[in-house]
Amino acid sequence: MKNSAPYRTGQRLPLEGGGALRLSVNPRARRISVRIDGRRGEAVAVAPSERRLADAVAFARSKSDWIAERLSARPAGAALEPGAVIPVEGRPVRLEATSGTGAARLVEGPDGARILSGGDGEAFSRRVLNLLKRLARQRLSERTEVHRRALGQGSVTIAINDAGTRWGSCTPRTRSIRYSWRVILAPPAILDYLAAHEVAHLVHADHSPAYWSVVRGLIGDHRPHRAWLRANGAALHAVGR
Repeated sequence: MKNSAPYRTGQRLPLEGGGALRLSVNPRARRISVRIDGRRGEAVAVAPSERRLADAVAFARSKSDWIAERLSARPAGAALEPGAVIPVEGRPVRLEATSGTGAARLVEGPDGARILSGGDGEAFSRRVLNLLKRLARQRLSERTEVHRRALGQGSVTIAINDAGTRWGSCTPRTRSIRYSWRVILAPPAILDYLAAHEVAHLVHADHSPAYWSVVRGLIGDHRPHRAWLRANGAALHAVGR
């Protein structure tokens, strides 16, 4: 039977004043909402069911001025190219090209940290990105292990990805944790908070008071770290864009 709904999840619509609106269905959502996907540079209208997508579109269009303001305030992209300066573990690091096709490496010097890499164009960017992902896996594996042991939890598997809106996710049933590589760009305390956040989900799969009590037991007051991600997350998603 042909779907008669006027809209479908995943559909993109043009917005007045420029930009795009992506439609999304989240059965766990309690209400219609609109958020900004900083990495993709578009607004997202969320509805609890596909039949409510028309209401979500109408709501988003009523917020067109707010959406345009938020999209225009999005940080400019920071390409992974020679001469660029990007944050790595919260400190500025300059990207520099070297002769040949060698892998990217992080080096320390009297003028600060640098990432040296061979390759031209996309090859250079890919090597730098691979290094950042390796660093992210190493640091996140270390902190995950610390928090896992503190809670007396068994082993977990870790994957590194580049989710558009989530810094991490945990599936207790399969004992797997996924992290965004971009957290390696943030200060170490933020990365540590994220590891604690996901490991705590092995104990409580929700965000109940009991869950947050577990997080506090691992790292203390988590609120400054959450606030930092809200304030700086868009800038981290702009790196490599």
